[in-house]
Amino acid sequence: MVDVILGLQWGDEGKGKIVDYFAPAYDMVARFQGGPNAGHTLYVEGKKIVLHQIPSGIFRENKINLIGNGVVLDAVILKKECEAVSSFGVDYKKSLYISERTHLILPTHRAIDRASEAAKGHDKIGSTLKGISPAYMDKTGRNGLRVGDLLGNDFQKKYAQLRKKHQQILDNFSFNEDISDAESEFFEALEFLKSLQIVNGEYFINDAIANGKKILAEGAQGSMLDVDFGTFPFVTSSNTITAGVCSGLGISPQKIREVIGITKAYCTRVGSGPFPTELNDEMGEFIRQSGHEFGSTTGRPRRCGWIDLVALNFACMINGVTQLVMTKADVLDNIDVLKVCNQYKVNGKETTQVPFQMEGSEVVPVYKEFPGWKTDITAIKDFKSLPSPMDIYIKYINSALGVPVRYISNGPGTDQIIVAL
Repeated sequence: MVDVILGLQWGDEGKGKIVDYFAPAYDMVARFQGGPNAGHTLYVEGKKIVLHQIPSGIFRENKINLIGNGVVLDAVILKKECEAVSSFGVDYKKSLYISERTHLILPTHRAIDRASEAAKGHDKIGSTLKGISPAYMDKTGRNGLRVGDLLGNDFQKKYAQLRKKHQQILDNFSFNEDISDAESEFFEALEFLKSLQIVNGEYFINDAIANGKKILAEGAQGSMLDVDFGTFPFVTSSNTITAGVCSGLGISPQKIREVIGITKAYCTRVGSGPFPTELNDEMGEFIRQSGHEFGSTTGRPRRCGWIDLVALNFACMINGVTQLVMTKADVLDNIDVLKVCNQYKVNGKETTQVPFQMEGSEVVPVYKEFPGWKTDITAIKDFKSLPSPMDIYIKYINSALGVPVRYISNGPGTDQIIVAL
């Protein structure tokens, strides 16, 4: 049995805390896509820690954590993450497993990412410059190196061949940065990586399913950054949606049961690209400051806006979402009037569908207004205690999406979760 947790917006929905909340009910947490461009923030023993590649179940005792083949892995960052996790007394060598089919991010991937983004000038995608896109390009181009290659005798030869190809690309960009120090650190990290538990991921997870284990599949980024269905070309380089679970872990669709979608009570986006409900005013800044909306990976200020039900409806449809988690609801506690986007005007024509191409089109949000609840909700423990205006706000979203909001996060603490009975 496999349940899925994924983001329904442009990422940063608070998935780390939610996975950590759900993890005790599962035997394994498995990450199925993305790379260290994702940052899942957790608070452990009152201390903040950001996980970039390690699944968010790592702090739960006796849980297996699997990095699946759909991930692109930065060994240097993984080593640092493991050291950070170890400082909390976690034995990661016992609980962390890595699929041998997982592709590696090389120092030259990061260099190509920097060179490519710099060459775009004003047309930058907003890359985190972690080498994600070049690594996925090598994967689809059948050039990449995988974790399992480390266990063979010809890894150095394969690395030299790929590095030569990368150097030609860098020469075309006239990119002359010295990456020798990064390469030294990379090879040191590879030795560390070889000391971890490298497994045949698809057999590993399917054997667990066959033995009655409960699996929680964890995504990174958000549905609107999916390479196929997101706001192309301002997207990530992998499938962030439920379908990515099958290809990113090696499981069949009928193994998937619940799909738990996460949305903020409002909306944010990091980097470039369309954002119909963005607020470039005092309200947007108020939400940013109240919600501490700064990227956990880059520290960049997040763009903030009202909740977008057109995009959320689309995300629920393509993911097959069965229940919703709404995060950061408490950020809206002190707002007089809340707005919900329930339609777009695309080039003057009203629609409830996400258009093929937002970029280059005039997309104007159509709003429905709701009175704010003007109440501190951070101590509330159950749905029945929600202030009436908030109850109306939630019920409207339930009705508009056709999917129930079953959980509301009303603060940063793992215990600050309101559960619907």
